[in-house]
Amino acid sequence: MSATRPRLLPYAALLGAIVTLCVGASFAKSLFPAVGAQGTSAYRVGFSALILLTVWRPWRWPLSRADLAKVAAYGAVMGLMNLCFYMAIRTVPLGLAIAIEFTGPLAVAVSSSRKLIHFVWIGLAALGLALLLPINPGMARLDPVGVAFAGAAAVLWALYILLGKRTGHLHAGRTVALGMATAALIVAPIGVLSAGATLFQPRLLALGAAVAVLSSAIPYSLEMIALRGIPKRSFGVMLSLEPAVGALAGLVMLHERLVPTQILAIAAIVSASVGTILTTPPGAAAEEAAP
Repeated sequence: MSATRPRLLPYAALLGAIVTLCVGASFAKSLFPAVGAQGTSAYRVGFSALILLTVWRPWRWPLSRADLAKVAAYGAVMGLMNLCFYMAIRTVPLGLAIAIEFTGPLAVAVSSSRKLIHFVWIGLAALGLALLLPINPGMARLDPVGVAFAGAAAVLWALYILLGKRTGHLHAGRTVALGMATAALIVAPIGVLSAGATLFQPRLLALGAAVAVLSSAIPYSLEMIALRGIPKRSFGVMLSLEPAVGALAGLVMLHERLVPTQILAIAAIVSASVGTILTTPPGAAAEEAAP
């Protein structure tokens, strides 16, 4: 039993990261009536930046101008991705928004290989997305603006992966800290303009800090533990469960009930993601987690 625990710890850490991230997103959505999606996004990104800057203190290791530009682009995409995701879950159930967003890294993973089987996964993902369209008169209609924001988050997640690879030669923790600081410089003013002085109420500030801890600080820390003991392929497969966990968190915390067609859509996209990772040569797939 004692020999089994060390092997299971990284997997438990990754599962904890996924659950905490989805719980954090559900909790964040509960703040929307007070400060809106923009204000909540400012809380998450702003407090996350403060936490990461305190931990990593990246200013102690100066970067070249070229590397600063790469980190700034990476951070800008990170901030816009977070903002678009929160704008999406205003009107789209959490599990569905995560599923749509997952098509971004899925597209990056598929683009790195030309295997015939990958066209099967593309078709399965396309089927999942098609099931979310209002082509069935009896189906619950999703808000098109929310779906568009989730689609934008998917595109930004793909860009986040590609830009993150350009910073791969830099220290991971310091890069994320500088990237999150850049994201805060973009998203925080949007949140202030949207929510105004309400954003600075002490009670809401405390809740916003909790959102940052649940959605970024804890998941990021647990993922760091997981990456030390889990092969990248297994890491990606487990991460693909996030839409399903998000749907469960949405049901329990937000009472977001999905119709059978929407559950099938999530299953199709999760299966496409898992299948892509399992059939892509090691090192070729882009298995990245959103911050």
